[in-house]
Amino acid sequence: MNATGYDIPRPKAPGLRAWGQLTAAEMRSVVRDTAGLIVPIGMPSLFLVAQGISSSDEVLPDAGGRAVLEMVVLPLMLVMVIALVGVVNMPSFLATYRREGLLKRLSATPARPVMVLGAQVITSFAQTALGVGIALAIAFLVFGIRGPVDVLAAIGVLLLVCAAMYGLGMIVAAIAPSANASVAIGLVAFFLLGALGGMFGGAEALPDPVQTLGEWTPFGAGVMALQLTWLGVAPPAHTIVALTAAAVIGAVCGVRLFRWRR
Repeated sequence: MNATGYDIPRPKAPGLRAWGQLTAAEMRSVVRDTAGLIVPIGMPSLFLVAQGISSSDEVLPDAGGRAVLEMVVLPLMLVMVIALVGVVNMPSFLATYRREGLLKRLSATPARPVMVLGAQVITSFAQTALGVGIALAIAFLVFGIRGPVDVLAAIGVLLLVCAAMYGLGMIVAAIAPSANASVAIGLVAFFLLGALGGMFGGAEALPDPVQTLGEWTPFGAGVMALQLTWLGVAPPAHTIVALTAAAVIGAVCGVRLFRWRR
């Protein structure tokens, strides 16, 4: 009983159906955003084809005779797909919703920030799976790569890279005041992480201190861990620690800093 003498029922927490409807709406929004699909999915595949044509015959003796394309280019392109989707695409949608007042209206419902973020993570994962699938299909069917020695370990690393990049994307989405700002912040973060992780010329070409720093970033750690698991070698512990830390810190900060209103 309350002061009026009547029981006022509390709103029920959203169930699985509400989560499903919200996720479906997010996926429809992404499909309608043509540029948002082409850039993170098409651009890495285009780079893969361009690099594959010029380096498909080069092999690495210390990698069991595997091609440079498979051991250097492909891991970079796979991590690039994940980073573009997680750090650039995902935050732009959330920032747009905030600017248009959608999140403000949603905050008056039983929905919680974690629902919005969760729906975006699921949608981003679907985008990532599509981009990674296309890149791998090109690598296998066009360039005839061998594939990873330990498939499960390689998949595990890819999932961990997804978690790390999505964690960073949540932070960008939480602090960006507008969609344009989120894209700008996301692109700066993407190119900075990529530069430290060897996206421009390979990590071995970087000075030793920069190379060491890059191995602790989600991009550099992800590329190194994927290259080693591809050969069936356990990745260094610090790469797993770096990826896990980025995922956990990003998720916690993203949820706690998330703002419904601009």
